[in-house]
Amino acid sequence: MIKTLMVAQREILENIKTKGFWIGIFVFPLLLTLFIVIPPLLEKTKDARTYAVMDESGWLLPIVDQHIITEDITRVFSEVVNKVRAKGAAHADIPEVISQLAPKLAELDETLISNAATFLVTGKETGETGEGNDKTLPEHIRQTLKEERESLMKWWENISPTDARNISPGLSKASYHRLKIAESKKNQKGLNRMLSNETLFAYFVIGPDPIKGDEGSRYVSKNVADDSLRSWFRNEVSMQVRRLRLNKENIKPEVARWLMKPFHFEARKIGAEGAEEKVKITDKILQMAPIAFVYLLFISILTVSQMLLTNTIEEKSNRIIEVLLSSVSPVQLMAGKIMGIAGTGLTIVLAWMATLFFGTKYLPSLMGAQPGVDLSIVGTNPIYLLSFIIYFFLGYLFYASILVAIGSVCNTLKEAQNLMTPVMIIMMVPLLAMIPIAKDPNGTLAHILSYVPPFTPFIMMNRAATMPAFAEYVITTVLMLVSILGVLWVAAKVFRIGVLLTGKPPKIREILKWIKAPVGAFPRS
Repeated sequence: MIKTLMVAQREILENIKTKGFWIGIFVFPLLLTLFIVIPPLLEKTKDARTYAVMDESGWLLPIVDQHIITEDITRVFSEVVNKVRAKGAAHADIPEVISQLAPKLAELDETLISNAATFLVTGKETGETGEGNDKTLPEHIRQTLKEERESLMKWWENISPTDARNISPGLSKASYHRLKIAESKKNQKGLNRMLSNETLFAYFVIGPDPIKGDEGSRYVSKNVADDSLRSWFRNEVSMQVRRLRLNKENIKPEVARWLMKPFHFEARKIGAEGAEEKVKITDKILQMAPIAFVYLLFISILTVSQMLLTNTIEEKSNRIIEVLLSSVSPVQLMAGKIMGIAGTGLTIVLAWMATLFFGTKYLPSLMGAQPGVDLSIVGTNPIYLLSFIIYFFLGYLFYASILVAIGSVCNTLKEAQNLMTPVMIIMMVPLLAMIPIAKDPNGTLAHILSYVPPFTPFIMMNRAATMPAFAEYVITTVLMLVSILGVLWVAAKVFRIGVLLTGKPPKIREILKWIKAPVGAFPRS
C-alpha cells in the first residue's frame, strides 16, 4: 500500500507540472465566461432589421405604428423610473431629453406609467382609448407631457438602434427599424430591388381588408432563417386587427378580455412535510439543474480518464514504466496511477465547480444584467454537490479501469482511439437519455438504466432532483462497487501483461486469454 501511495503521489506531482493540468484547470472557467459574456456582446452587434410596409388597406399601418411606439415609450419610462428610484434623479444614467420628466414619472405606479406613455403618443390616456383603465394622471404630469411631447417624439423618431439597445434591449427600436419609403418605390418591384441591394431586410404587404381576413398579406425577405421580424410584426398587427374586429361587433374590451382569458391551474408541489407548497422559479431551476451536472460529470470523467490513458501510453512508449516496474508490481503501479490521476482530476473538478458558482453568482451582475434569480443556488445545493462528487469517483473508477487497461496494450494514442470507440458509445447512452429522464426521473427508463453499472453514475445524477428511494441508492451503489471491483480485476490482469508488450497491439482474442490465465502465468499467443 505504501508503494501504491508513493506512485499516486508521483502521479499527482508529475501531472501538476504538465501543461495539460493547467489547461484543464482554466479551460472550463474560460469557456463558462465566454458562454456568459459572448452571446450578449454578439447580440449587441446584430444589425437592426430594416423593413418596409405596403399598406393596401390605407388605414391599418398608422394604428399599428402608434401601438408599437406606445409600447416602446412605456418601456422607456419604466426603465427611467427604475434607474431614478435606484440611483436618484441626479445620478441616474438616463437620456438628457427625459431628465426633466424623470422625477415626475418616478411618482407614478406601473399603471400610470403606461397611461403617461399612451397620453404622450396619442394625446389620450389609456381609459380614454377604450382599454378599460380608470386611473388618471395628475394634472401637472399631463401638462409636462404636453410641453415635452414634441421634443420627446422627435428624439424617439431619430434614436439609433444602439442607443435604444442601451436603454433596454427589449425595445422594438433596438431590433427593428421601419423605413418610410417614397411613393415612387411603394410597389413590389421597387421593394424587391431594395431587397436585392440589401437596403431592406424584408417588407410586409397588408391586404386590402384586414378586418375580413389576411388575403393578400405577405412577408418577403431574402433571409428565410431569421423569422423574428415576421413573428414580431405579425403579433403587433394581429393585436390591432383583433381589437378592431371586437369593436366592429360592439364587444366591450373588458368582455373580450374575459372571454379570451385562459383558464389557469396554479402550480403546486408537495413539500417535505407532505403539505402543498407554491412552486417557485427556483424549484423549476433546481428540477432541471441535474442536466447541467450530468454534462459536467460526463466531461469530468472523460477528461480525467483520458488523462490516465494518455499518461500510461506516454510512459510506456518512453520506457519509463519499465524503470517503475523494477521497484513496484504492475498492480501497485496501476492502482497508484488510478489514485494519483483521481486526485489530480478531483482538483480540476473542484476548480470547475468553484468557477460555476462564482460565474453564475457574480458574472451576470458585473455585466450589468438586471437582478433576477440567483443561479448560484444550483452550485450550492448540498444534494447535488454530494451526489456529483460520489458519482464522479464511482464513474471515474469504472471507466479509468477500462482506459488504463486499454492504455497498457497500446503504444500510441492512434492505436488507443480504435479501442476507445466502444467505450465512447457506452458513455453516450446516458447523454441521449438525459432529457427524457429529466422529464420523467421516476419512469421505467430511468429505473432500468439506473441498475446498469456503466450508466449508473449519470442516470442517478440525473434523477437527483426527485431524490430516489434510499433503497435505490443502496442497491445501485452496491452494484456499482461490485462492477468496479470486477473491472479492476480484469484491468489488472490485462495491465500486468500488456504494459510490458511492445510492437503490434494484441487482438481481442489474445486479451481474453490474458484474462482467463491464472495470476502469475504469462499465456502464449
